[in-house]
Amino acid sequence: MHQAVLRHFAAVGTAPEPGVLEPLAAEAGRTAREVLEELAREDFLTLDEHGRIRAAYPFSAVATRHRVRIHGGAEVWSICAIDALGIPPMLGRDAVITSTDPVTSEPVIVTATRGVLRWEPSGAVVFVGSRPGSGPAATICCDALNFFASHESAAIWADEHPDVPGSAVNHTRAEEIAAQSFGPLLEN
Repeated sequence: MHQAVLRHFAAVGTAPEPGVLEPLAAEAGRTAREVLEELAREDFLTLDEHGRIRAAYPFSAVATRHRVRIHGGAEVWSICAIDALGIPPMLGRDAVITSTDPVTSEPVIVTATRGVLRWEPSGAVVFVGSRPGSGPAATICCDALNFFASHESAAIWADEHPDVPGSAVNHTRAEEIAAQSFGPLLEN
């Protein structure tokens, strides 16, 4: 069911309603609500107060600063920069990621073509960090994993958020983290 949710996001750009997932859950003798709640407990996705999917890593059902246009698919929101970078390898498709630097509001665009990513501006980085404690990734780290137009901008953000330990990583490292995290999710 997790893979069905991810494929739905990629094809349509939105989360599937629980009713759409009922036939798949019924094959396992369960309800969609039961399976979705289990996936939420295991931190594969998050649910809103009505039991609808709010996010299924790497996708977000609500607007964020990270937008991904999938070639031959939908336009989707991602929860964070690493999630956005993980969509092309997860789907094996080209994509254009657009985001904004949270300090300068400067656009950051990453174009994935046949597995090669081109970053604009070329000095852009990703801050990778998380708040101490436990809980779903959406709560403890996703809002801290952002694109920045430069190391300097990331350093300013880090200084303003001492509660979020982490560091800025270069393109190569950010792409590696994303591919390791999301690349295998749709493999059977």
